[in-house]
Amino acid sequence: MADPSEHEHSQFAIEMMEEYIIGELEESEKSAPKDVKNSNSILVEADPNFLDYSKPLWPQMWNCTYSKEYYLKQVHVARHIKDGSSAPIFGNFLEPLTKTPWFVIPLVWVPVVYLMAYQCQTVYSQTALAFMFVFGLFHWTLIEYVVHRCVFHVDHFLPDHPIALALHFLAHGIHHYLPMDHYRLVMPPTLFAILALPIYSAYRLILPFEICNGVGAGTIFGYVLYDMCHYYVHHGVPFSEYLREMKTYHLNHHYKNYDEGFGITSKVWDQVFHTELIQKARKEKIN
Repeated sequence: MADPSEHEHSQFAIEMMEEYIIGELEESEKSAPKDVKNSNSILVEADPNFLDYSKPLWPQMWNCTYSKEYYLKQVHVARHIKDGSSAPIFGNFLEPLTKTPWFVIPLVWVPVVYLMAYQCQTVYSQTALAFMFVFGLFHWTLIEYVVHRCVFHVDHFLPDHPIALALHFLAHGIHHYLPMDHYRLVMPPTLFAILALPIYSAYRLILPFEICNGVGAGTIFGYVLYDMCHYYVHHGVPFSEYLREMKTYHLNHHYKNYDEGFGITSKVWDQVFHTELIQKARKEKIN
């Protein structure tokens, strides 16, 4: 399975498939298609000495002596915990704040969306609210892209210092390190509230309170859809061609090229800012 001439897999994928191996074909039964082209992508080997995910990860990162170059290479090599458990980050009373089941997001934020929309409707018509809501949804798509690219993937601008690397790891690096962790695929409500506060405050500087709530309701609802989509593309079975395409697109961001493909719910802003991740064809016709 590790032979790229047969098929290209990341080390993470090989480890997952090895759990389900039931045997091997005899040499005479194996066939190597002649129309398959070797990929030009370089799959970095996972260094087992990088981090020990059976121990709290934050202290290891805080006290690390890794270079930035080494850290960025290793943190983007996905690992897989075979029993499906979550690696400890802090290993203390803060640990529950780092884990969020997917269903917590709609339970916490959909009532907030409803209350904001209701408050807006006490002053404006349903039609006006609908326009504000849709604008908020659209605005979220840009926020989604900017935060993912310019905050979570500020990789090349990171200072080469253990504290900077530790903060990067806590913000987003752990997701690339352990991308299939069920409890770390959606944003903890506390963290989202901290990130949303300056955006809401910016709304309030330029918009009346009721309009701010109408637009904010759409923006927060966009976030809920984003987090549900993010969880789904990691663990769900796509029921539409669009979701299948976005699942492939996002997993290629994880396993092929983390410098491109920042959209989760759509590719629109990747196309606008020329960061669209285009998977090259793996097959070529034989003349």
